[in-house]
Amino acid sequence: MKFLRNTWYVAAWDSEIEPGALFQRVLLNEPVLMFRDEAGKVQAISDRCPHRFAPLHMGKHLGNAVQCPYHGLEFNGRGQCTHNPHGDGAIPRAAVVKTYPVVEKYSLIWIWMGDPDRADEGCIPDFSSLDPEHFYVGKRYLHVLANYVLETDNIMDLSHIQYVHPGTLGSSEVSQSKTSVEQQGDSVWSYREVRNEIMPDFLYEAMNIPKGTRVDRWIDVRWDAPANMMLFAGAVPTGRPREEGVNNPLPHLFTPETDKTTHYWFAFSLPKAMGDMAAGIVEQQVASIEVPFRTEDLPMLQAQQNMMGESEFWDLKPVLLVGDAGAVRARRVLDGLIAEEQG
Repeated sequence: MKFLRNTWYVAAWDSEIEPGALFQRVLLNEPVLMFRDEAGKVQAISDRCPHRFAPLHMGKHLGNAVQCPYHGLEFNGRGQCTHNPHGDGAIPRAAVVKTYPVVEKYSLIWIWMGDPDRADEGCIPDFSSLDPEHFYVGKRYLHVLANYVLETDNIMDLSHIQYVHPGTLGSSEVSQSKTSVEQQGDSVWSYREVRNEIMPDFLYEAMNIPKGTRVDRWIDVRWDAPANMMLFAGAVPTGRPREEGVNNPLPHLFTPETDKTTHYWFAFSLPKAMGDMAAGIVEQQVASIEVPFRTEDLPMLQAQQNMMGESEFWDLKPVLLVGDAGAVRARRVLDGLIAEEQG
């Protein structure tokens, strides 16, 4: 599979990269090793030693360097071999490992898998609702046995919640939603509004509405390449203006591990200005949404991937429904960016 490379992908939650520890993750079919140096800054290098190709994550964290577990070569965050314990200690010119630009922002570790000279922190999409200085953030991670663009489809077309999540996130009114799509530059917005709906119980609590009240619910999704999405969900009692409601930001971020497997990060957050009670609400809500994602979405996506086998999505000539407009637009934008990048 061809991946978009000159863009920012999520590599990890900031809390996943612990001081003094080595953290390995495969991203875009490449084994990457991450660690914090003595200043606490995250470094990202290839996980493969250039000597005999041992996985560096099995080695030792030595402050600003990593020691290979096989023959003891040491590499710093710039990919340079800093110590050779053998012979006269001369360091072979080829004893270097690939490095990746990384940025710690919005409670996340972002990684640039393409040309390092083109890495621009200003191109990271806005996920300011995950800023740990101002928000309590409930974080979760899932490993998905399906292609990452299938995850984009899943979030951009939420008509599936009526059928995949009937008792958790959906209702019988979802298929009658009013939908529209808008493109702003390379960002794609998918808008969905459900009127006169009875929601699942836990959503009433998240939106501060008495249980059982008929509501007008909206689910707006912003997609930025390659698969970084922010979902804004809210509701008001039926007939009331949207401005009276709570608009919950729910990030969904996907990074391909391989052609057929995906890393998935999602969260629920509330402003710290709400007080300490918000921290407990955040954990309760993210735990609630994790259940349908893990037990309902993942099995469906994995079954979908299995049925596709080795075939490409468009080669199977998928039938398109009205709710597919946002997902198709995002796919077209992504395909165009990849084609442009690869010439």
